[in-house]
Amino acid sequence: MSEKLVVIGAGMASGRVLEELFEAAPGRYSVTLFGAEPRGNYNRIMLSPVLSGEKTYEEIITHDADWYSAHGVTCRFGERVTGIDRDKKVVFSDAGETPYDKLLLATGSDPFIIPAPGHDLPGVLTYRDLDDTNAMIGAAAKPGAKAVVIGGGLLGLEAAAGLKMRGMDVTVLHLMGHLMERQLDAAAGYLLEKELKGRGIHVHTRANTHEIVGSDKVEAVRLDDGTEYEADIVVMAVGIRPSTGLASSSGLMCGRGVHVDDAMVSSDESVLAVGECVEHRGLCYGLVAPLYDMAKVAAQTLAGHDAAYTGSVTSTKLKVTGVDLFSAGDFAEGEGREEIVLRDPTRGVYKRLVIEENKIVGVVLYGDTQDGAWFFGLLKDKTDIAEMRETVIFGPSFAGGAPVDPMAAVAALPDDAEICGCNGVCKGTIVQSIQSGAGDLDAVRGGTKASSSCGTCTGLVEQLLAVTMGDAYAAPAAKPVCGCTDLTHEDVRRIIKAGKITSMAGAMQECGWKTSCGCHICRPALNYYLLSDFPDAYRDDPQSRFVNERNHANIQKDGTFSVVPRMWGGITNPKELRAIADVAERFDVPTVKVTGGQRIDLLGVKKEDLPEVWRELNDAGLVSGHAYAKGLRTVKTCVGTDHCRFGTQDSTGLGIKIEKRMWGSWTPHKVKMAVSGCPRNCAEATCKDIGVICVDSGYEVSVAGAAGMDLKQTQPLAKTETEDEAIDLIVAFTQLYRENAKYLDRPYRWVEKVGMDWVRARVVDDLEERLALVARFDFSQSIYQTDPWAERAEEQQSRQFRPLADLTLQAAE
Repeated sequence: MSEKLVVIGAGMASGRVLEELFEAAPGRYSVTLFGAEPRGNYNRIMLSPVLSGEKTYEEIITHDADWYSAHGVTCRFGERVTGIDRDKKVVFSDAGETPYDKLLLATGSDPFIIPAPGHDLPGVLTYRDLDDTNAMIGAAAKPGAKAVVIGGGLLGLEAAAGLKMRGMDVTVLHLMGHLMERQLDAAAGYLLEKELKGRGIHVHTRANTHEIVGSDKVEAVRLDDGTEYEADIVVMAVGIRPSTGLASSSGLMCGRGVHVDDAMVSSDESVLAVGECVEHRGLCYGLVAPLYDMAKVAAQTLAGHDAAYTGSVTSTKLKVTGVDLFSAGDFAEGEGREEIVLRDPTRGVYKRLVIEENKIVGVVLYGDTQDGAWFFGLLKDKTDIAEMRETVIFGPSFAGGAPVDPMAAVAALPDDAEICGCNGVCKGTIVQSIQSGAGDLDAVRGGTKASSSCGTCTGLVEQLLAVTMGDAYAAPAAKPVCGCTDLTHEDVRRIIKAGKITSMAGAMQECGWKTSCGCHICRPALNYYLLSDFPDAYRDDPQSRFVNERNHANIQKDGTFSVVPRMWGGITNPKELRAIADVAERFDVPTVKVTGGQRIDLLGVKKEDLPEVWRELNDAGLVSGHAYAKGLRTVKTCVGTDHCRFGTQDSTGLGIKIEKRMWGSWTPHKVKMAVSGCPRNCAEATCKDIGVICVDSGYEVSVAGAAGMDLKQTQPLAKTETEDEAIDLIVAFTQLYRENAKYLDRPYRWVEKVGMDWVRARVVDDLEERLALVARFDFSQSIYQTDPWAERAEEQQSRQFRPLADLTLQAAE
């Protein structure tokens, strides 16, 4: 008969224990799992992408209901354990008593709340679980909402970044002199602060919170020096404490955490503990890798095998707001220590090694962390670096002074080198998985979880596949469009062009589609390729559209829609504003928001009201802003020479000309542009898909920027003296992108593949090809540059929100 194992805490540490236990001793235990949250194990590391809107909760679930069912786990989620009787071997909850033979405590940690006046006001939140995340998302939905985040460590900065991406005005308050002082030295902390400020997040260091101001709810945060920041919410992210209340009340030995030995057994031989609630050899850990190491040992102990956890030398590999950071060891200055520093301001790279007695004792990497595992291995192994002292800062590829094959550097990593920080997977585990038959990236992911979360370790995992399998490893082929075909996007487009195919059915026939009608992935791509290559012969397929495209508006999470009228170059007038106000009042639009693209967004429009909303906006002269489009979104401008004393050219006028020339154009993905009237760059032109900086001598056109999850400064395309030539360069670049890029690739991804030299050769150097590209663009515009909102309500009803033959209506998924 199986033994009874009760687990208290359904987080990542206990989840890993169960995974290891079911593999080591299948069927030995009947498991009951308690969790305070009303849900099972999910990847808490990935809460930040959920907060920012880049992932959903469903995408970060680690163990779903089927997994628990398959392993016979009795789930008691949302049921809090209130006590433990160790003599009777039972735990108490609201539902009564539950007996155990073995008990596993994985109660995690509790967020620290600053005991400042007002800390218990409504609107003061912590950031530990999905409920906290959902509360912040709800607060961010309020137009113009402001957030103050107290704490400039990892969690605080992740909260700040996510709330900023949700549209909030965010201020970070940090007690110490620089951000993330436990992981970064002052120089790297300064670079991070500068980066955050550049993204619109205000940072106040040496900020001691005096009071949280408010009566019925949070209104502001006041510092000791009298500075006050308005706030609709305050997020406390100042630290955590091991959650030991349950263990302590049951008489288990506790210090800062629950005391455990090397087998992860507490002072009661029937009770084990793992995770953030644990104190082992005087240390408590809050990073995932040590927690997973503990979990492996606890599982072996429960399985009746000998195993020992001897502690962890920790490293931290972080991705805060899109900036790569790595730190390990002790990087404080001290007698007998020296440091090697590499600074590359152009690339935004900073590296610092702290050396003592020819051994690395501390590492800080900012902006480029690919060598972090190698440096960490040298630190852990206490390697004497005397012979590579002059080149060590450049990484393993130049260790010893001569370039080394990167594959050899990966092969030289020790088996315990951590490859995947999100899931605590080391090189040895990955190699063992490969040797056991995992022959590609997906197989390694499935077997080890490496590269399955944030993805920053994917390159290393692929290198390990190549090193371990040798000639037997086949480098990953380009992915097919979807399951309907084995062909890549590039293959399909080449066949369409070569065969002059002008119908969806013809394309599927010629490409050997496995299905007769395609799917939701391939149909939009085929529709785009056909329309882009043969705008005069192909007609748009209304069924090959995303929901936003079919409705000419962005669907919201409650099923309502967002309507964004176009405002040329961000310019409007009283008539347009009056019309927008009238529509908002007549149709009870709950939220009217100014967007980052200098437009006004009507949020919360009911689906059945869309035709009448469009009609009234059309009557006022407003047309669709294509905020849902795989096409031109906006051309952001500053006021230029019309009003600004620093303006060098008429940036507003140029922006309007570009937008009127290009609106309604379809592209593989959304395209955002900006024109700044001087190098001060108020319109943020250097992080757009296409940007123009006005200077005294004319115009500097640059392309392939990004400001989302990937941050890319634009690359120079050309300098020109006239507006007309600047517009032609922009139009030609856009057409080249339209004709050659893979569907759903942003311009910066496409340029990475083809190279800027190839682009400049066709758009800048070859005048004849530039003019031909412009002519093809203008030809398409002559056919399809129409306003979808101009369709009358009766036409919409005859075929529900029928799209026009215009790929500008492509929507962001």
